[in-house]
Amino acid sequence: MLRVGNKAACLACRNLVSTNMGVRFRVPLQKLHPLSRAIHHRYSGNTNPQRPPHRTAARYFTSMSRLPMRPPKPPPGSGGRGHQQQRNFWVASLAARLLKLRYILLGSAVGGGYTAKKTYDEWKEMLPDFSEYNWVIPDFVWELSEQIDLDKLAKALPEIEEIAKLLPDFDKIGENFTFLKSLLSSETSGDPPLKATDSSTAAAQEGSDKQYKKGLLGELVLIQQQIQRHEEEVRRAAAANSARPPPPEPAPSPPPNPSPPQEKCKSSDKERVDLLQEELLRTQLKYQRMLERLEKENKELRKVVLQKDDKGIHQRKVKKSLIDLYSEVLDILSDYDANYNTQDHLPRVVVVGDQSAGKTSVLEMIAQARIFPRGSGEMMTRSPVKVTLSEGPHHVAMFKDSGREFDLSKEEDLAALRHEIELRMRKSVKAGQTVSCETISLSVKGPGIQRMVLVDLPGVISTVTAGMASDTKETIFSISKAYMQNPNAIILCIQDGSVDAERSIVTDLVSQMDPQGKRTIFVLTKVDLAEKNLASPNRIQQIVEGKLFPMKALGYFAVVTGKGSSGESIDSIKDYEEEFFQNSRLLKDGMLKAHQVTTKNLSLAVSDCFWKMVRESVEQQADVFKASRFNLETEWKNNYPRLRELDRNELFEKAKNEILDEVISLSQVTPQHWEAILQKKLWERVSTHVIENIYLPAAQTMDSGTFNTTVDIKLKQWTDKQLPHKALEVAWETLQEEFARFMAEYKGKDQDDIFDKLKEAVKDESIKRHKWNERAMDSLRVIQHNALEDRSITDKPQWDAAIQFMEETLQSRLKDTESVIRDMVGPGWRQRWLNWMNRTPDQHIRNETKNELERLLKLHDEHTAYLANDEVTTVRKNLEGRGVEVDPVLIKDTWHQLYRRHFLQKALSHCNLCKRGFYYYQRHFVDSELECNDVVLFWRIQRMLVITANTLRQQLTNTEVRRLEKNVKEVLDDFGEDMEKKTHLITGRRVQLAEDLKKVREIQEKLEAFIEALHKEK
Repeated sequence: MLRVGNKAACLACRNLVSTNMGVRFRVPLQKLHPLSRAIHHRYSGNTNPQRPPHRTAARYFTSMSRLPMRPPKPPPGSGGRGHQQQRNFWVASLAARLLKLRYILLGSAVGGGYTAKKTYDEWKEMLPDFSEYNWVIPDFVWELSEQIDLDKLAKALPEIEEIAKLLPDFDKIGENFTFLKSLLSSETSGDPPLKATDSSTAAAQEGSDKQYKKGLLGELVLIQQQIQRHEEEVRRAAAANSARPPPPEPAPSPPPNPSPPQEKCKSSDKERVDLLQEELLRTQLKYQRMLERLEKENKELRKVVLQKDDKGIHQRKVKKSLIDLYSEVLDILSDYDANYNTQDHLPRVVVVGDQSAGKTSVLEMIAQARIFPRGSGEMMTRSPVKVTLSEGPHHVAMFKDSGREFDLSKEEDLAALRHEIELRMRKSVKAGQTVSCETISLSVKGPGIQRMVLVDLPGVISTVTAGMASDTKETIFSISKAYMQNPNAIILCIQDGSVDAERSIVTDLVSQMDPQGKRTIFVLTKVDLAEKNLASPNRIQQIVEGKLFPMKALGYFAVVTGKGSSGESIDSIKDYEEEFFQNSRLLKDGMLKAHQVTTKNLSLAVSDCFWKMVRESVEQQADVFKASRFNLETEWKNNYPRLRELDRNELFEKAKNEILDEVISLSQVTPQHWEAILQKKLWERVSTHVIENIYLPAAQTMDSGTFNTTVDIKLKQWTDKQLPHKALEVAWETLQEEFARFMAEYKGKDQDDIFDKLKEAVKDESIKRHKWNERAMDSLRVIQHNALEDRSITDKPQWDAAIQFMEETLQSRLKDTESVIRDMVGPGWRQRWLNWMNRTPDQHIRNETKNELERLLKLHDEHTAYLANDEVTTVRKNLEGRGVEVDPVLIKDTWHQLYRRHFLQKALSHCNLCKRGFYYYQRHFVDSELECNDVVLFWRIQRMLVITANTLRQQLTNTEVRRLEKNVKEVLDDFGEDMEKKTHLITGRRVQLAEDLKKVREIQEKLEAFIEALHKEK
């Protein structure tokens, strides 16, 4: 059993490995040899004749490695005694051997299993980690392999043999590299230049290649691995060539000329190295073209898949909306004012760079459309622009707050989009500023676009030029730092390659925000100009290797964003970029690597880094907002346990409904109420003019004819100039007061004080905007003139009503006049004695003057309204005789009030006489000494007031209330659209707490929905 052949032993070991050890690869162990030379199967044949054969696994690992030696045969002549003894005990010996056989089998199994386990572990440790190179394959290839039936797709694609013809001859390339390696090693060690390759290594390599060529994805991975192996071989060859020791210095004698064979050998080696580098470059370019061809062929297929309503469309919709869910969370966070230290630490790609470094051009290449306004040397990006990139069937763009879609395949829509972005930027910038921190949110969808969220920031400047605000530089720095200080933000640092590296500003800023470079990707733009202008191309290599700038980064990329013309299309820029790198010495000389160039590779790397950061941090951010929500809800329950959680918009809607209800309640006011209020207020406004300017002057006349003439003239003048204006003012003031009264009454019914400021502002603004209909003034003037022209009192009740109105008016005026006189002369003797009050010297003079003028009135009861000059002198001299010095003006003022009181008293007594004068009025006061023309005047005034109040009431209820309601609605709509106005009018901790609660809940719900969709996508 121990001398079983090698093939059988390998078969047994292979069975043990494949069944017991759980190895997934169904590949013979011999074929795993090329992946790691450290693995050597112990049962394989000894290919090296100089190396002693290995022991078998059983003898090497089991306890049977020291079995007792078999006894020698007895020599002849011994008589065969020993043989007879052995013959007698052969049964016992056979039994013993059979008992030991199980130990042999058990030991062999254990030893073989251990050997296979150890071999598998060594093989697994030496196997390279291919997951690091998954980023080479575009996402759409993995998506196609997961969601699309590859069998159906394979029928439409060419055969694998035809695709294999496009691949380079890897065997030939391998032989060339093997030859180069042998040549270089022979020059160093002095061994023969060429060695035969190991046959087992070649066979294993061929088997490994076949293993990866089973599918389209395997071929792409194989090509990438071959390219990396070739690059490694070239680097090793270059290192070995540079590490070759210099030849010893020759003797002073003239050196002999090198032999022609040596020169030919060196030149042939150099040519071979150049050929290998060109072959490597062609392989890389062929790989890039193959990827681009596959992507173009599958664009239409992706459109069909996205548009087709089949079984897999649901999963595709989840993937399509994943970035939209994430973008909605970022939009909400941009408007959220964190009062509980809940900062926005969700990942996004922040694009920063110096002004005119090519930030916008790089972003346009990633978005595959020229969507941003452009300018030559001037600042165009004046505010942050958040661009959400996602995959879709059509190439369109849309703003967050607009429903219009811009078709990016049409030039007129592109121009309209650029114009709209420029208008939004200028609108966001406040007066006196140059840049704004207000974010413009834009989404771009299209086939083949990598899903991510980018924020384009204003370019960093070093000097403030004319026309800019003085704090522009500091504002741009603060905006950039605010976005970059997010520990989960990916910083896309854009550096202009056509300018000197020492002039860079953004690199110092980035190095301050991310000193370890754990979330920074460096992009060198305008490499074509840099290669043309720089005298030392090695400087570009130092930049992309991270040796020139003090900052660190995850990766370095070099891109070309066109020739500098604003009319270039994205396709022409891509073609120019590919053509440049294909012919550039930067790639041919190995200064740049293939995966470090083109915006396509950049977008793949940025998208991969973005989603990696999202998956690592989004759940932690969700927990933070969950804790913040708990804190806010706890505060609300403790402070406002019986109130609903209404945010500012909901409170505004509630206040809006209350205000509209109050306005509508104006239409429910009764006509009698309106007319009573209007009549009362109008008489209060015009009574002084009627008494002082119409009644008193007319009453000074001697006969009724003159009285009526004077009254008619003055009423006509009053009606033409003042009365209609006064009436409209009274009506408008009445409407305002009633509106305010209803709001105050509504306030008593469980009114929330938080609305007071808003309601007051709405009332003031509505009144300010309301203008009375000017046409009503002309019609009102005619109505008032006709009412005052009528003098016919038809019945006794009207006569009595006029007398009552006259009495009330005169008594009111008499009380006012007596009050004025008391203030002039001071307290009487009773008040002086009871209340201990004294008169002032001026009041004493006025009292003496009053007493003197009263004596004059008693002597002349029918005195006129004015004192003559001689009468003033007489009164003055009489007062001087009693030792009172008085001024003539004071005498006239005192007389005016005394005569007014005297006249009103006489008018009241005459009014009492006219109560029985209606009969004489009907006879036009013929054969009667009684004349009641003043009663007729007051009747005319009273009738005018009634008719005017009725007219104004009709205008109020039919027109002005509705117009006021319309104005209130317009004001409320304007306030509702003005967030700043609502924030100013609806304030308080309760409002802010409800706002925070709503935002945090919305953010948490959006995050949970996004996390759920993210897990489904995995």
